Formats: sequence, C-alpha cells, structure tokens
Amino acid sequence: MYQIERAIFDIRRGLPVVVNAGEQRLLVQALEGSESVEALARLAGERPSLVLTRHRLAAMGVTLAAEAASLPLATRISTNELHGLATAEALSQPAGGLLSGLKPAGLAELGAVTLMRRALLIPAALCAFVSKEAAANIEQQLAEGQLLQVTAKDAEHCLAGAPGMLKRVSEAHIPLEDAAESRFVLFREPDGLREHVAVVIGKPESWEGAVPLRMHSACLTGDLFGSLRCDCGEQLRNAVADIQAMGGGVLLYLAQEGRGIGLANKLRAYTLQDGGLDTVDADQVLGFGDDERQYAVAVDMLNALDIEQVQLLTNNPLKMEALRQGGIEVVSRQALYGSVTDHNQRYLNAKATRGGHLLEDVLSGQR
Repeated sequence: MYQIERAIFDIRRGLPVVVNAGEQRLLVQALEGSESVEALARLAGERPSLVLTRHRLAAMGVTLAAEAASLPLATRISTNELHGLATAEALSQPAGGLLSGLKPAGLAELGAVTLMRRALLIPAALCAFVSKEAAANIEQQLAEGQLLQVTAKDAEHCLAGAPGMLKRVSEAHIPLEDAAESRFVLFREPDGLREHVAVVIGKPESWEGAVPLRMHSACLTGDLFGSLRCDCGEQLRNAVADIQAMGGGVLLYLAQEGRGIGLANKLRAYTLQDGGLDTVDADQVLGFGDDERQYAVAVDMLNALDIEQVQLLTNNPLKMEALRQGGIEVVSRQALYGSVTDHNQRYLNAKATRGGHLLEDVLSGQR
C-alpha cells in the first residue's frame, strides 16, 4: 500500500512511475498537466500511447465494439496530437482523426488509468512500454530511487483505498445550530489524501435499534458557499435537523467531492454544463462514470462506531445497496430533500432520470 501512496503523490506532481506487469514494464504519466510526450518517449525507448476511458471515447464520438465497451482503450499519440486532447477546453470536442488504431488496454494500462482516478486527475494516462534498449537505464533509476514502481494488480485495485485500514485520528465535541450535543470524529485513509468525519449527534448510549444515518458527500460549493447549482447544502442542514429530531444518530461527511471526481474536475464539469450538457454527460466527457464514489470507507466508519443497523436518510438506492454489501443492515429509508429552484432543477432532473435517485415527490411538487 505504501508504494501506491507514493506513486499517487508522484503522479500528482507530474512525474512518471513504473507499472510492473510481469514480463513488461509500463512507464505511466498523467495526461493532465503534460506539455510533451518526448521526455517519456526518450525514457521508455518507445512511442507513448494515450489510454482513455470508454466514457471519454464515447463522448468523443468513438463507436466501441461490444467486447471493448467496458474497458479503457489505448491509442498511439504524437506530440502534436497531445495538445488537441490534454486541455479541459478540448475535452468535449469530437476526436476526428486523432484517435486511430484503438486497442483494448492491458492490465498495466488499466492500472494506469485507475491511478489517475485515485489521484483525482482527469482519467487519461500517457503510457509507454519500456524497450529492451531502455531497460537497463530504468533498472538503474529504480535502484537509485529516481523512479517508483508498483505492480499492475495493486494499481488496478487502488481505487477502493484500503478497506479495514481506516485510522480514527481525533475527535471533539462540536455543538451545532440544530444539534447542540454533537461530536466530530475524524478518520484518515492510509494514503493521506482523504479525511472523513463522522458527526455523532446525541448520546449513543441512549440509542435503541437502527441508528439514523446520513452519508453525505462533501460539496464545497454547496455546503460552505450555498451554491444554487445543487441542493447539497440544504440537504446537509436538513439531515442534521432530522437526525436530531429522530433522537440522535450519525452523519458521515465523506470526502467525495463531485460524486467522487474531486473539486478540480467538478469545476470542469460545471463549465461543460454551462455549454449545455447535463451533470452525467459532463462527467462522462471528462472520462468518468455516472458515479465514482466508493462506500467501503463508510462501512469502515460504521464498524469503528459499532453500528450494525441503520435508518438511512437518502434518495440514492446505490447507497443502500453499498451498505448492505458491506454487511450493514438497512432497516428503512427516509427521503431527504432540498428545495427545487430554477438553478438546480436541471441537475435534480438528471439525477432522477439518469442516476436513479428517488426524487419523484420533490420534482412533482408534492413537497
């Protein structure tokens, strides 16, 4: 796990890392922030390829064969072509003739894209297999610590973090406006990139049966600044008040901005939405799926708090299923709404029609 943590740090700094797939070694670098492929080509002794997700390719007008529809694909790329694909402004443009010779990504290339997603970068990777001529130099740089190496298997599975290894770091009593008896408990993931907070409302010793629970993904723009583009801030405050009214429970504040794509990519998606795309299409243009969130961390937090049964405050069936798969019994579900406004109606409609969120009541004006 330590090597993966270091690899993610290097990738975010724009440095290449080596992904080892048995007989082959793949040099991997983030597309985001790259200005040239020449240095990577010289280091590897081979021309780099660009690995893109199926979501990005579909948004660029690439028709995928059925057998490749669920995999990232790779294509050879030249220096000139890079500038047509690397910037956020170019992400929504058709591929034209830039992408040719597409082939399904191998295990190491799959791991490369997963590393980008874990690093909260655009999920596209520059990849070059190390040639026989360059192998000795790569070995020397690995031995001297100038390059870092991870296995393809570890890279492929890094998105889930490290289930069971979440650390309970610190806690304090924090009285809230709608719940004066509240305690914040901070958890940190092993790679140090993400910290999550459990807000324990009321006195746990007085709870009986299923514990009221809200899993709330962080939204800087909505929660802190009151953005009108979403209903997140209102949902957060309503959740605290509802849990207090139910006799106490827990709100998990999860560091999963923008449905797991990170703040930088969420802002990019907002710009694309201003151009006419809905929230789902905007994320797919960037290369992400409908929802990139991982809920194993929520299960770990509940286990640390000795909570096995919950009354879940949510409109998202995926959250219910994720908890059940993690061994948490979801006894019941309670809807949790914000207000529908001219600014967020399109966003909420997309969540309902394309994301499967249970918003019929609020969108039909019944609340």
